[in-house]
Amino acid sequence: MFIARQKRKENIAEYLLYMWQVEDLLRACKLDIDIVDAKIIAGFGLDDDRHREAHAWYESLIDMMRREHKKEHGHLQINDNVIIKLNDLHAQLLHDATRFPKYGAEYYKTLPFIVELRARTPEDGQRGEIETCFNALYGTLLLKLQGKTMTAATQKAIEQISHFIGLLAAYFKKDEEQPLFDND
Repeated sequence: MFIARQKRKENIAEYLLYMWQVEDLLRACKLDIDIVDAKIIAGFGLDDDRHREAHAWYESLIDMMRREHKKEHGHLQINDNVIIKLNDLHAQLLHDATRFPKYGAEYYKTLPFIVELRARTPEDGQRGEIETCFNALYGTLLLKLQGKTMTAATQKAIEQISHFIGLLAAYFKKDEEQPLFDND
């Protein structure tokens, strides 16, 4: 929770990837708060007040996962809302190409990789381009955690996707601090 809060302030992309990882950790703990307490929260070495706060946070996520039928797969609505916001910002940045030419250039450098990913993963074709990018980044994280390697071509694609999503995250932070667009 404390990590999530910090990541949310600093980098929305890291926050989302972290939250997806938390969802998977909760599933690995069988959505059992006692297991979460023993395997995750206890490892933080928190004082009593912070422990209760973390316990309540994880418990609320578990409750949401149950209510939203995300016990086995999928993402919580709170995380899907982040993707929606990023998609909206992405569309606005592309639409205003004269003000944000660097963003458009990075998007078009990334687009062939997005198209290739969607061709290889049919379910990604039903998602937006931004979610496809996040799926690729999260998949890379999981491969690293498993000690698996990637081909040079895949590494090149992930580097470009990561750079592009990093740029989108930077614009997201700027937009939160001082809106980039007049949304009237």
